[in-house]
Amino acid sequence: MAFQGLGRLVVIGGGISLSVYGMTQICVDKPKSVFAAEIQNQRPQTPLPTRAEQLKKLQETEFDVLVIGGGATGSGVALDAVSRGFETALVELDDISSGTSSRSTKLIHGGVRYLQKAFMNLDLEQYRMVKEALHERANLLAIAPHLSYPLPIMLPIYKWWELPYYWMGIKMYDLVAGRQKGQHNDARMNIAIAITAARLGATVANHAMVTGLTKMKNENGIERINGAIVKDLLSGKEYEIKAKCVINATGPFTDSVRKMDDPSIQNICQPSVGVHIVLPDYYSPDKMGLLDPSTSDGRVIFFLPWQKTTIAGTTDRACEVTLHPSPTEEDIQFILREIKNYLSGDIEVRRGDVLSAWAGIRPLVLDPKKENTESIARNHVIHSSDSGLVTIGGGKWTTYRVMAKETVDAAIKACNLKPKYNCQTDGLLLEGAHGWSPTMFIRLVQDFGLENEVAQHLANTYGDRAFTVAKMANLTGKRWPIVGRRLHEEFPYIEAEVRYALREYACTAVDVIARRLRLAFLNVQAAEEALPKIISIMAEELQWNKSEQKHQHELALEFLQKEMGQQVNKASRQVAPINFTGEEIKMYIKQFQSIDKEKKGFISVNDLRRTLKSSGEKIPEDTLHEILNEVDLNKNGQVELEEYLELMCSIKTGSVTQSRLAKAVEIEYQHSLQVPVERSGGGV
Repeated sequence: MAFQGLGRLVVIGGGISLSVYGMTQICVDKPKSVFAAEIQNQRPQTPLPTRAEQLKKLQETEFDVLVIGGGATGSGVALDAVSRGFETALVELDDISSGTSSRSTKLIHGGVRYLQKAFMNLDLEQYRMVKEALHERANLLAIAPHLSYPLPIMLPIYKWWELPYYWMGIKMYDLVAGRQKGQHNDARMNIAIAITAARLGATVANHAMVTGLTKMKNENGIERINGAIVKDLLSGKEYEIKAKCVINATGPFTDSVRKMDDPSIQNICQPSVGVHIVLPDYYSPDKMGLLDPSTSDGRVIFFLPWQKTTIAGTTDRACEVTLHPSPTEEDIQFILREIKNYLSGDIEVRRGDVLSAWAGIRPLVLDPKKENTESIARNHVIHSSDSGLVTIGGGKWTTYRVMAKETVDAAIKACNLKPKYNCQTDGLLLEGAHGWSPTMFIRLVQDFGLENEVAQHLANTYGDRAFTVAKMANLTGKRWPIVGRRLHEEFPYIEAEVRYALREYACTAVDVIARRLRLAFLNVQAAEEALPKIISIMAEELQWNKSEQKHQHELALEFLQKEMGQQVNKASRQVAPINFTGEEIKMYIKQFQSIDKEKKGFISVNDLRRTLKSSGEKIPEDTLHEILNEVDLNKNGQVELEEYLELMCSIKTGSVTQSRLAKAVEIEYQHSLQVPVERSGGGV
């Protein structure tokens, strides 16, 4: 399908890539050292230490640098530090990329709005910022080509006289940008950065919470930070980590770590939340996005194809800092109202088409060195406290690398560190990039007997490590594909990926469905359906007992309900008023009774099993329960007539677009209306 401007002109900008993250300054150290050539040109063969081995090293080693925070910035800092020769550790409260970095717009930003200011105001600094951001974007596309790819963006124009202005501006942007523009898989990119750091020798531990900072007096009697107290949230054990320098890269939680150092300081983080919804792929062209900075309330709206779905969302509104941000129905309805303006008039935008929804907190910051606390830093802020805590706040995905470089530079100065090498990360290939090519997936198909779609997914997620994943895949028992059993029939994720995820430090079911597979972000219902199989594989690998499996299932369901929009999706159905005509009610009651043959007043799993069997459908038992649970609002194991009427009302109003139970009832009802031949007087 194509976007429709509805009375407006549309300019197609071939080189625009945008994001909700900010911009910064870049400095690249030349020439490179011999160490750089070695690590950039060779695929790391060092096996990843286990998480247990990493935790043991945390206790036994005095580190040069301890990074708190496993988002894009923190992982980038760890990679920069370890590649300079520092003994480096990284600890993360939740999972790698569990926060803002996995909830981005998925775009690698080039700074088009800064270019506008540069030319309108003849501002050389703004122009340099664009050039620097574009360099970082080009570098990111070069060091992880399997995770990033070009994506043109359309900009709508509302007044005819703006056309030449925008045309000239975009052409200037394309000239500055060159051929580099793109979209990426943000969580996988973040994990690739952290894993690359680990392969180079960094000690990386997720689910490890910093509960306090340790200090000691130096020769001048001044207290200086010399480490941190860390609690392993999986085992409950606490460890004291020794480090010459501690770097705070915790995004929205910047101030909580700063106050561990000095409880009297003022907050500098100004959190704001951006909400995204996921819609079916037919809502957007396959290789074209749209961005409009002129919505009804002034917020930016964007419309992007991603992972064979469509992401739509807005920029930020003020919020409170929380570990578990959730989308609201108000946010979702605003996005749905706005995107109607860009679609053909014959396309109905339905609430039930929302497959998933999430919120991400952007950590805007104030500069603590400036007296004026009213202005928010437009890029990022690096600050070193009197006791040696180095804080990096703000910024955005595109410039994570240069932010990391500047942070390590500041740490060297603040903590008197002695690097072995200059900054190495400009051009340093990330995990999976060394042997990747656009046609690599063909070898996966030919050598392993994987489905084409699965092979492409593996190649574009793991790069040259896809062969390792493929070797772990089980036989399907079919003629084709030979290996690669899917976790869900609608998605190319396979069972082997769960096992591989555990080797990349996934520890919980949420780690797998949210960051390693992205299934929760793409389709919350499908994620719930795949959960039992995922937990079963993890239980086999991690020796979980039944109690732990149940616990993991409950935590994952809570995550899907609160953070991935399942709760608001279900609530939107329940608020729809039942407003049928008398004839419609009679018809729906007859439909219900066609499957409730015993007139119990409810549909049980036995009724559903009998109905599908009579129609020739062979459905697994767990799927039967899934079909029932989609409609069983009070969770009593059965669907009452009132619940069925609510379902049909939701389908009528568009709050629900598809229901397997409704389809089964319709088939049975149509079957019951057919008159047998022997009762009709014969057919000859």
